[in-house]
Amino acid sequence: RRKLRADVAAAFPHLSAEQLAEFIPSKEELNVIKIYCHKGEAVTVYTNHRNPILFEIEKALYPTVYTLWLYPDLLPAFSTWPPVLQKLAGGADLMLPGVVVPSSGFPQVERGALCAVTLLGNRAPVAVAVATMSTAEMLAAGMKGKGFAVLHTYMDHLWEYGDKSCPPTLAPLVTDSAEKESAEDEEEMGRKEPVISFSTDPLQHVAVGDLSLKERDSCAVLVGTEELENRAAETAQDANTEVQQEAEDSRTPQEQMDALFNQCFFHALKCKVKKSDLPLLTSTFLRSHMFSCCPAGQQLDIKKSSYKKFSKFLQCMQQQQILQVKELNKGVESIVEVDWKHPDIKAFAVPEGFSSVSAAQDSKSEDREQAYHAPEIIPLYGVSTKMIPLFQESGHRKGSILSSSEVRNIIVNYVKTNELVDETNKNFVRVNAILCDCLLDKSEQDEVSKLKWDDLLSRCLERLQPLHQVTFFGQEPIVRKGNIEPIDITIAQRSSNKKVTIIKNLELYGLDPQCVANILQQKVQASATITPVPGTKDRVQVQIQGNQIHHLAKMLLEEYQLPRKYIQGLEKAPKLGRKK
Repeated sequence: RRKLRADVAAAFPHLSAEQLAEFIPSKEELNVIKIYCHKGEAVTVYTNHRNPILFEIEKALYPTVYTLWLYPDLLPAFSTWPPVLQKLAGGADLMLPGVVVPSSGFPQVERGALCAVTLLGNRAPVAVAVATMSTAEMLAAGMKGKGFAVLHTYMDHLWEYGDKSCPPTLAPLVTDSAEKESAEDEEEMGRKEPVISFSTDPLQHVAVGDLSLKERDSCAVLVGTEELENRAAETAQDANTEVQQEAEDSRTPQEQMDALFNQCFFHALKCKVKKSDLPLLTSTFLRSHMFSCCPAGQQLDIKKSSYKKFSKFLQCMQQQQILQVKELNKGVESIVEVDWKHPDIKAFAVPEGFSSVSAAQDSKSEDREQAYHAPEIIPLYGVSTKMIPLFQESGHRKGSILSSSEVRNIIVNYVKTNELVDETNKNFVRVNAILCDCLLDKSEQDEVSKLKWDDLLSRCLERLQPLHQVTFFGQEPIVRKGNIEPIDITIAQRSSNKKVTIIKNLELYGLDPQCVANILQQKVQASATITPVPGTKDRVQVQIQGNQIHHLAKMLLEEYQLPRKYIQGLEKAPKLGRKK
């Protein structure tokens, strides 16, 4: 803690002794977390009161937005327009045309200096960035090109690790009043002299005076009405295109996508989903109901919304007590209850072009038309305690998740690096002490000195922890422990020697049991019901009269394109032949 306090004092010399003691407290709990970025970079995060306050990359300390909200003057700040924040949060760097030029001039920074990014009218920083140019170079470049490499923003994953609070509203400093007075003077001058206007909306006029720069040192100068008009004309061209694109909707793309998801959500609940459809898989609700409510020419994309994941969108709706979502199976969520009397559902008006009556009547046919996409299932392997010595040379530790090809490459590299290939017969591998401990049973350790390549790899996979990754269409991959349970089909005997077909584990493959039961009932003209799985609380099974395995096999293998290895019990189909 003393070393961290010393490092913070060296990195941020503007902090007073009292602020430093408050920032890195002596007695309060301070947690250290190590995370890895998608590029593989190791990042150390320091948290206090569950909020990340600092992060360290390659021995350099950086404050988070939570820290900058407490100490807004810790770093030199550069302002940008509010719509730019969405781009920064999406991973973009800050370009110089997006930086607001104050009449008082920029703070003087050198290339590589750590800076804060604020929004116009609020001193609370929303991003932490590194300057790619000095102040002089920015002005000399005519405010064009990349100005700042953004490291961390409000609304990114690091911010989500904290309490997810919003930036406070901090008024500009008193010194900024001079800017306001100069801006008023420039507006008065603008009334006497015509100023180029490029906006069709009076609310979107740009004060060209804000774009003027005063001469500083040896920097480039933008002086005179001709250059000012040229700069305004360039800005006008860019703004005209934006005005044309956003004339219909002044909201950001993210806000538009949020609104589209809300519209399709309430439309689906009001016109598509019935009480008899519950419980309903969330993936089926999105694929079969919400997609069909999307207006022509538009497409639902959860990644472009503020929710990023459909589960978070449903969680938000659940907090509003519109519906209830439960995880009936591990990793598989279902809608179990809907409040159709909720004011938001009652108040929702079906958009023009949609008929609520026809929508309700066509819901079944649309369910059929919506193509089912079989999930992508990939077997994975976790490094167990016993196998650590074999995998630690390749940089893996206990719990590391690997694919079968990665396991094979690691074993091959280990054998070649340690020169364990048998010189007399290259199909065999000599067993050293580590391979002996990891792969051989106690009874074999004194007898087996060589293993075939295939035997070596199969023994290795058997001793790793089995995992599997399931990727449903349009959703994030889910990694689960163990091997995936197959769809289990059994034949049971009922009274009067009647047989019924029972199907379990459909939810694990993204199939709605109620939907499967309805389709089977129509195909074979037999009664189909949904019943709880004996011995479980929330799992259900499909039960249909008669031995219907032939129809099931055709539906699962041909229509749904599920691999045969994930279906258990097809061999129990009745033999086709003449009755005696």
